Amino acid sequence: MWVNNFNYVVLVKEVRVQLGLSQEDLARELGVSYATINRWENGRFSPSRLAVRQLETYCDRMIGLERLVLSGYKK
Repeated sequence: MWVNNFNYVVLVKEVRVQLGLSQEDLARELGVSYATINRWENGRFSPSRLAVRQLETYCDRMIGLERLVLSGYKK
């Protein structure tokens, strides 16, 4: 999983900012709670394996749609 090469705190915030999403919006997109996104961004918790897969799938889709650009991204 390429997402594991990123710091989740930085990655989640970068994805949100580039896509113009609130924490609530990103939570809906990933099927997690707002509190979960907030904890990831604040570094209090790391995503579970399932959540990492969901985040990676979402990022892949947004990269494919050319809505997201991540430096260091390698599939």
